[in-house]
Amino acid sequence: MPIDISLLSRICEAPGAPGSEKAIRTLILTELAGLADEVRVDNLGSVIAWKKGRSAAKKTMAAAHMDEIGFIVTHIDDKGFIRFNPVGGFDPKTLTAQRVIIHGRKDLVGVMGSKPVHLMSAEEKNKVPQIKDYFIDVGMVKKDVAKIVAVGDFVTRHSPLMELGACVNVKSLDNRASVFVLLETLRELKRSKRKPAYDFHAVFTVQEEVGLRGAQASALQIQPDFSFGLDTTIAYDIPGSTPQEQCTALGDGAAIKLMDSSVICDYRMIEFMKAAAKRHKIKWQPEILAGGGTDTASLQRMVGGGSIAGAVSIPTRHIHQSIESCHKHDLAACILLLAACVCELDKHDWSF
Repeated sequence: MPIDISLLSRICEAPGAPGSEKAIRTLILTELAGLADEVRVDNLGSVIAWKKGRSAAKKTMAAAHMDEIGFIVTHIDDKGFIRFNPVGGFDPKTLTAQRVIIHGRKDLVGVMGSKPVHLMSAEEKNKVPQIKDYFIDVGMVKKDVAKIVAVGDFVTRHSPLMELGACVNVKSLDNRASVFVLLETLRELKRSKRKPAYDFHAVFTVQEEVGLRGAQASALQIQPDFSFGLDTTIAYDIPGSTPQEQCTALGDGAAIKLMDSSVICDYRMIEFMKAAAKRHKIKWQPEILAGGGTDTASLQRMVGGGSIAGAVSIPTRHIHQSIESCHKHDLAACILLLAACVCELDKHDWSF
């Protein structure tokens, strides 16, 4: 299955820090044209695309968060340098030498600056960097910066998509890769003229990176019987890793989540997803993520009596950096697996 690199590039490069998802939401709404029976935006800003199923007896929900980790401006000093707080989880050392975009009255490119290594003491050189050690330099004096930038403006990373062999490399594959997978799943259902087993709610959620907030609100409203979280996961298949640390590997297929630190997936859903992958000859791998969680936890719990929840995860290297990498074949496998699952839920025995 070929991957639409142009679409993936537009999705990944669109800005959308938590609480400031307007640009990526607009893109998603445009791409949804003709793919769903009804599209709406909830009060938090999540996009809900409803596709009529063969039966309305139950409801299915899949959630891919549209927000990306970013920053918020907290101060402009007398020389025009900008201070910020993170919005989402960052490893401070990954900020070194990054370009960023400040979304003020107009977009303004800046660079992450810090003390030059030539001037560091021996102690400073050996110290783990902190967020407070960095500032944003836009090459302008304060009076000019203040015409464009204000406290409260959001900042995202600048990193255009490039292809590396069989992989794609860009910022925000966490979780724009899943936004892409969910959109392409809807496109695959339209192309193949398959209907979901039950009414299907494809939800592009907000504010996952700061606490699964959009998914909680959407799941409370939809109350799905079956649910699928869509997110990236760690591919620690790099030099220095051991087999038990790997979690997933690029090129080994779609990952079927067994558990992470926030959720234990329903064993019935895991069996169903494995059987669907086998039936359709879709390459897959198991995922147990030692640290971190996804929208799957909200989908499972924010429903009266609980939802039968599972997750399709996309193996990703260099996660939460501006150089995240996914394998094209894994992206294709995730699309095919999700499409198969939402269409065949009525063919499985869900009894305990």
